[in-house]
Amino acid sequence: MEILFLCVVIFLFLLAIFDLSVGVSNDAVNFLNSAIGSKAASFKRVLIVASIGVFIGAAMSNGMMDIARHGIFRPEHFSFYDLICIFMAVMVTDIILLDIFNSLGMPTSTTVSMVFELLGATFVVALIKMAGGLDLGFNDLLNTEKALSVILGIFLSVAIAFFFGTVVQFLSRMIFSFNYKNNLKWKIGIFGGICATAIVYFLLIKGAKDLTFMTPEVKSWIKSNTGMIILCCFGFFTVIMQLLHICKVNVLKVIVLMGTFSLAVAFAGNDLVNFIGVPLSGLASYQDFIANGNGDATGFLMDSLNGPANTPIYFLIGAGVIMVVSLATSKKAKNVTKTEIGLGSQQGGDEMFGSSRIGRRLVRWTISFLSWVREVTPSRIRRWFNNRFNVDETIMDQGAAFDLIRGSVNLVLAGALIALGTSMKLPLSTTFVTFMVAMGTSLADRAWGRESAVFRITGVISVIGGWFLTAGAAFIGAGVIVAAMHYGGHWVMFALAALTIFIIIRSNRRFGKNDEQENGDILFQAIISTKDKSETWQLMLMYITEQQQDFMEYAGQKYREITSAFINDNARVLSKTESSLAKHKTILKNTRRRETLCLRHLTREMAIEKSTWFYLSNNLCMNILYNLRRINEVCKEHVDNNFLPLPSNYTTEYELIETRISNLFNDTIALMQSDNIETITILRRHCDEIKDTISDTYHRVHDHLRDGDTSAMSVLYVYVNMLQETQEMVSSIRKYLRAFAKLRDSEFRSRPALSIVM
Repeated sequence: MEILFLCVVIFLFLLAIFDLSVGVSNDAVNFLNSAIGSKAASFKRVLIVASIGVFIGAAMSNGMMDIARHGIFRPEHFSFYDLICIFMAVMVTDIILLDIFNSLGMPTSTTVSMVFELLGATFVVALIKMAGGLDLGFNDLLNTEKALSVILGIFLSVAIAFFFGTVVQFLSRMIFSFNYKNNLKWKIGIFGGICATAIVYFLLIKGAKDLTFMTPEVKSWIKSNTGMIILCCFGFFTVIMQLLHICKVNVLKVIVLMGTFSLAVAFAGNDLVNFIGVPLSGLASYQDFIANGNGDATGFLMDSLNGPANTPIYFLIGAGVIMVVSLATSKKAKNVTKTEIGLGSQQGGDEMFGSSRIGRRLVRWTISFLSWVREVTPSRIRRWFNNRFNVDETIMDQGAAFDLIRGSVNLVLAGALIALGTSMKLPLSTTFVTFMVAMGTSLADRAWGRESAVFRITGVISVIGGWFLTAGAAFIGAGVIVAAMHYGGHWVMFALAALTIFIIIRSNRRFGKNDEQENGDILFQAIISTKDKSETWQLMLMYITEQQQDFMEYAGQKYREITSAFINDNARVLSKTESSLAKHKTILKNTRRRETLCLRHLTREMAIEKSTWFYLSNNLCMNILYNLRRINEVCKEHVDNNFLPLPSNYTTEYELIETRISNLFNDTIALMQSDNIETITILRRHCDEIKDTISDTYHRVHDHLRDGDTSAMSVLYVYVNMLQETQEMVSSIRKYLRAFAKLRDSEFRSRPALSIVM
């Protein structure tokens, strides 16, 4: 049995290595987003600064390990076998949760996962022990006070971070305004001094006491001279920042890089316990069991875990090295323009979330409240605030989502809050704090305008809901797994280990495929950030063509799949197609929203001229999708009910129509690739010919319905529906071709050779 437990401990460390790699890749946006979003430096330089911070933060995280040792459970009442089952359940659940949430594209938090997995697994083991006759209650088995403080610390950080983010950014914007370069002369030194002092205080004074090589004498001296150190740091950094400003150095970029460093340190110091805390506790338990357990795994109690965690420095350094290597080599870390930047962007951009009832209500209540505030506020004060918060004067680098003032506040404030929680031994979620600080600062900066507020509030609510979902799934999942291991023994442990390895391999393969397919929408970002209006239209035309070409390829493929599945009585393909078409409706809506945002970047005259044909082409694409959905719906219902298949004579007839329509889709795609609108007249005539053929076929089938065999009536009605919807689809393609031409050439109708009546 000792060999089995040794294998379990080794397996826990292997999972920890994977967790470290994936965790730092997924959470890199927490400390990279603000620097990248404000364009404070090149990605490579930001990555170097963050890597140094991550490594130092890992070395400062020793004190957090107590959470995994005795922060949730009381180890003196649990046997070695109980805790091994708990630790194994926590790590396995963590891997499974990470895979599921990544697959669904839902945000997750490693801190919330670890805490609630420990809580769920301990709760179930406590139930098992109490049901077995143990004369102890939950208060004796669970460290309820500590667990409650940890949970409250995690979820209160959401409100605290949002509140302080809003207030601090509001004050910063009042001081500097959006045209901050005119207000830096003497203020920047003080601002930089405050930011740098906050970093030094929270990261060195609060964090230094947990460094393994700090002597008690040094700690005592720091504690007794805290006030003097803060005052000296403030004076020193204020002078340094002012001198840098005089020397024409952009102090705000320096602050952003310092903030990136501080947040990376805070991330590693706070979140390292999520990755290696449980394996280290498992190792400590195994060492105590080997030394004192006498082979009794179910009877040997783990009082030793009540002692403080003295993690060897080489474990911390090794974890830091793994995190730095993962950060430097991860492809995920480079994809930083994600949810947080999208929801906090000062400019209009692609809204990642839809509209919700609660979002609409909150926006309406806020508008009513602000209207009341404006009515009761004196006009002079209103003018002063409007001048300080004039978004039109925003100073941002090309391609930035927000300015350096907000980037500085995001990083420094989030790093300070997380470091404070770390020093209090509370595992505040780095994701929660950084995200909510960013949302608070974007709200204070008026980044949520009336046309985007509903979508962004919906996004924030969705993200927070995902966090609560993480907590519930972690609690239940760990509880189920620990119960299975407790009753199933080592065979269940082996099975779960194999399942975890399979999930890791599959997850890596899937990410590799997704990474190949992801283009990053570089063209869309170029349109949003380009200031040259003439160049914007050319980029937009390329973008619209690319998106609509992808749709035409998709529509042609799905039409062939539907007709083939109906003819061959394949219900499985029709079911998959139904799901795919429903998802593609959302894709089309999101694409139209993004293209509408692009349209706003055109000149007024160009936008008015092109908008009609732009919206018409989008609506026609949606019509084609609706035609496909209606064809698929009746075909699926017919095949699912196992009704008679389409007779062979009709099958041959329809296959000819399907071939002609497939050729029409291919010709349309070829036209879009060549951009030669001279061939549109021929294609539109071809559409008319196909419509006439379908109409003749429809009338013949209708005559057969009146005169033919009633046993085939059901399938012929389906066939009639297919013909009607196909004819409508061809009509939409014909209209789309004209809209496509008018988008490129507003004089298309006036050409004698191409004069076409719709």
